[in-house]
Amino acid sequence: MTTEDALVLIPARMASTRLPGKPLADICGAPMIVQVWRRAVEANVGKVVVAADTAEIVEAVRAAGGMAVMTRPDHPSGSDRIFEALAIADPDGAARIVVNVQGDLPTIDPEAIRAAIAPLADPAVDIATLAAEIVREEERDNPNVVKVVGTTIAPGRMRALYFTRATAPWGEGPLHHHIGLYAYRRTALARFVAMPPSPLETRERLEQLRALEAGMRIDVAVVDSVPLGVDTPADLERAREILGKNG
Repeated sequence: MTTEDALVLIPARMASTRLPGKPLADICGAPMIVQVWRRAVEANVGKVVVAADTAEIVEAVRAAGGMAVMTRPDHPSGSDRIFEALAIADPDGAARIVVNVQGDLPTIDPEAIRAAIAPLADPAVDIATLAAEIVREEERDNPNVVKVVGTTIAPGRMRALYFTRATAPWGEGPLHHHIGLYAYRRTALARFVAMPPSPLETRERLEQLRALEAGMRIDVAVVDSVPLGVDTPADLERAREILGKNG
């Protein structure tokens, strides 16, 4: 795969119950969505486009020198938003790989974005994602920490068997915290968004289970740490501290 094969899409929406206007929150002199865009550009895996639901987000990204497109405000998920953005940003179908980087990960390591694409070098893999080993005891039983259960197929790589909010697998051994960054084959993304929500997806409230229930293969690259997702004012302050030190 070359960088011409991949398109990085960053879904961003203004509505947030815990942190209204989140994409435009200032972090070290730039809106959060611009910080995420910068990390994605630094990954150097392909063209980067923000998929926004309001003109304010589009304007902020373009003011920073980035590319952004407007999408409908009523998408049920980020996957649906990036699929619409894909048709706008790449109507000729040049990109064979679509990377979905969440718009609330301003401290994401560019190396992690590159790691997410690597499993797609195997033609048997439909979707690739990330996980990190859980090291904090309180995360093992936290339903907000999604765990991936997988079988190791190479050093630092698993084939996903299940995703759950429960503590799994049972018994001695490591648990892995799933990181919601995905790299799709374009054909896999089209298939995924065309399917209705699946029973386990609805029960666990985990979108990726739709793919597994449909028999699609998801491989997981294991990285060193979980990036900070900004959902609350406290998260925002922490992101400012991290990027302030790195800057």
